[in-house]
Amino acid sequence: MSARDTDWDGVRLHVVTGKGGTGKTTVAAALALALAAGGRKVLLVEVEGRQGIAQVFDTPPLPYEERKIAVAPDGGDVYALAIDPEEAMLEYVEMFYGMRRAGKALNKIGLVDFATTIAPGLRDVLVTGKTSEAVRRRDKSGRRAYDAVVMDAPPTGRITRFLNVTAEVAGLARIGPVKNHADLVRGVVASPETAVHFVTLLEEMPVQETLDGVESLREAKLPVGGVFINMVRPELLPAAVLEAAAEGGFDPGELALGLKAAGLADGGGGVPSIAGALAAEVKEHALRTVLEQRERRSLAEAGTPRYELPLLPEGADLAGLYELAEAMRAQGAA
Repeated sequence: MSARDTDWDGVRLHVVTGKGGTGKTTVAAALALALAAGGRKVLLVEVEGRQGIAQVFDTPPLPYEERKIAVAPDGGDVYALAIDPEEAMLEYVEMFYGMRRAGKALNKIGLVDFATTIAPGLRDVLVTGKTSEAVRRRDKSGRRAYDAVVMDAPPTGRITRFLNVTAEVAGLARIGPVKNHADLVRGVVASPETAVHFVTLLEEMPVQETLDGVESLREAKLPVGGVFINMVRPELLPAAVLEAAAEGGFDPGELALGLKAAGLADGGGGVPSIAGALAAEVKEHALRTVLEQRERRSLAEAGTPRYELPLLPEGADLAGLYELAEAMRAQGAA
């Protein structure tokens, strides 16, 4: 699949958010692999200090520097960066004030941490600013340093405030380097080159949080991307059977007859007990499927592209990341 076959042609910053437990970091990692496929170079950025990227790629903890961590399908490289707000602050002090040595001294007495604690908006500006710099950066030949940047961002409940950097620093600085820096970051984050993607499960709470997050971003005039529906289970039975089972009209006796005809029986209760257990499994599967279909309809109301990612039987190991990346490419997400 070529770059022109994707839903996000022209997007260079992919921000990935989601409710806790939905697999946000795993999806961000898989998206980076998918975007890098075919010989491209992608940077995967972590901003929460959890070393989640190192865990999903099964590598040592990442330092505060860009480091190659994976080769993408059909060639291409994925680099990763775990942003340290204190190091980002020191870079900022050096960049705008030429005071890195003084900044290190301030850091030793805890002033940097104090500043970002009393003004959390400043911490967000520093983190998003480092990411935005990677998006804008060019090499000596004038080419972009990275074809795309993927940010493993904070959870859905905090994403609008995290990205709305101009509003966050309004009470801190109305002029000067901080304000100019925030405006520069906003120029990247709010541009058509950015898309904020949501990760969800087909469950009521994460779906509702996703819908609320989409609405919040739109109110803040920030660019909404797509919705990645993670850990999707296959539907194992025909629609008519599932519908009948969900409505309570499924007859376990039919199962018993079929099992008996096949010569299947257990050592205890015989065919009826097996049929009863299977009927209960069918009922549970049917009810879950009906609920998942309802949540799909709710997500469709958001009017965003949606991508379904399979539940990985072996868990989200490195092989699983490549499987998810291929699923994204097949659906036009990358």
